[in-house]
Amino acid sequence: MSLLDDDPGPRGRGPRPRAKDETAARNAGRRSDDRAPDEATVDEATVRKAVTASAMGNCIEWFDFGVFSAGVMTAIIGTVFFPGGEDGAVLRSFALLAAAFIARPFGGMFFGPLGDRIGRKRVLAMTIILMSGSTFVIGVLPGYETIGLAAPLVLLAVRLVQGFSAGGEYGGAATMIAEYAPTRRRGFFGSFLELGTLAGFVLGAALVFGVHQALGDEAMRAWGWRIPFLIALPLGLVGLYVRSRIEDTPAFRRMESRGETVRSPLRETLRHHGRMIAMLVAIVLLLNVADYTLLTFMPSYLTETMKMDATTGQLITIGVELAMMAVIVPLGALSDRVGRRPLLLTAAVGFLVLSWPAFALMQTDDTLAVAAGYAVIGGLLVLILAVIGATFPAMFPTRVRYGAFAIGYNVSTALFGGTVAVVVGSLIKVTGSHSVPAYYLMLAAAIALVPILRLPETAGVPIEEAGEKEPARERVPAA
Repeated sequence: MSLLDDDPGPRGRGPRPRAKDETAARNAGRRSDDRAPDEATVDEATVRKAVTASAMGNCIEWFDFGVFSAGVMTAIIGTVFFPGGEDGAVLRSFALLAAAFIARPFGGMFFGPLGDRIGRKRVLAMTIILMSGSTFVIGVLPGYETIGLAAPLVLLAVRLVQGFSAGGEYGGAATMIAEYAPTRRRGFFGSFLELGTLAGFVLGAALVFGVHQALGDEAMRAWGWRIPFLIALPLGLVGLYVRSRIEDTPAFRRMESRGETVRSPLRETLRHHGRMIAMLVAIVLLLNVADYTLLTFMPSYLTETMKMDATTGQLITIGVELAMMAVIVPLGALSDRVGRRPLLLTAAVGFLVLSWPAFALMQTDDTLAVAAGYAVIGGLLVLILAVIGATFPAMFPTRVRYGAFAIGYNVSTALFGGTVAVVVGSLIKVTGSHSVPAYYLMLAAAIALVPILRLPETAGVPIEEAGEKEPARERVPAA
C-alpha cells in the first residue's frame, strides 16, 4: 500500500476519513526537516567533507597494516622485539598481528553501541586518536636487547589498544558515510571508505620501501624502521581536525531530535538483530580472508615463500593496489545502478573458480605471470571493497546501526582476518604446499555465497528505512 493511500479503517466498514494528524502519521511521522538524507538540505560539499573525514580513519588503520606487513618490516619487528634471531621472525610478527585482533570485538561492543547512543562523530574522534597514537608509540618502544622480555609484552599491549580502537573505527566510519550520502549515490560515496583502505596501505608500504631504499638494509634494521610508525601521529591529528569540522549525521540527529535513541543499544542489537549479524559475519569472512591475504600476507609470501626479490615483490604489491584504487570508485557508482549483490556474487564465484589458477601463476618464475596472478586476486577483492561501505550499514536500522555493524564486522575480523597470515603461513610449513592460500580463499567464498544470495538488495533504499523489516518506501532509482 502506498503511503498516500487511504487508511482502509476497521474491517468491513470501508474507508475511514483522514484527519490532518493521521495524514502526518501515515507519512512516517516526519516533519519537513525529517526527510531522508537525499531529500534533506545537505549540500554536496558537506557530504564530501563527511566522506573525507570518515575515510581518513580507515586510511590510518591500513597505513599501520601497510607498514607492519611490508616484507622487510615483518622480519625486522620479529627480530627487534623478540628473542630467537631471524629464524621464525616473520611468523612471530604475524602472530603479534593476530593477537591484537582479539581486542577488536571488544572495541566494537564498546564503541559501536556508544556511537548509537551519543553520536557517530564523538566516538570517531576517540578512535582516530587511539589508533594513530598506538602506531606512533611502536616507533619509540625499546627493543628486546634493551628491556628483554618486557619488549614483546609492551608491544603486545600497544597492539591490543590499537585493535580495540580499530574495533570502533570501521563501523562508525561506514555508518557516517552511509548516513550522509544521497540514496542514489550511496554506492559511489561509500566506495571512498575503501579507497581510504587502499590509500593507507599503499602509503604505508611505499613509505617502508622508500625509507629502506634511502637508508640501506643496515640502517633500516638499526633505527630506520621506526620512521614509518612515527608518521602515524601527524596523520591522526590531521584526521581529527577534519572530523572536528563536521556535524553528526543527518539520520542520527533526526533520530535524536525525535527521542528515538535506544537506552541500551547493545541489548537491542543482540536480542533482535542476531540473524543479520550472523549473515554479516559470514560475508565478512570472505572479505577478510581475501583482504588480509592480499594486503598483509602476500608481500611476505612472495619474498619468504616464493623467494622473490623484495624490491620486485613490493613493487608488484604497490602496483596492484594502485590499480585497485583506480577502479574502486567507478565500481561503487556502478552498484548504484545494478545493485550491490551482483558485484558481491561475481566476486564470490570468482574466488571459488579463479583462486587456484591465480596462485599457480604466482608460483612461476615469470615476474609478469606473478603480477597477473596477484592482479586476479586484487580484481576480485576490489569488487567487494567497492560496495561494502554502502551494503553493510544498510543491513541494520539507524538506532543500532553503528553497534550491530561494529560487532558483526569485528567478530568476523578477529576470527578470520587477523589469523590469516598465521594460519596460512603455518599450513604452508606443515603441508609444503604453496597453494594453501588459494584453498583457503575458495573455502571462504563457498561459505559467503549462502548469505550473499539471501542478502536484501538495498541499493536505492533510503538509509533511514534500510534494515527495517518493512521499508516504508519503494526503491529510489539511480540518477
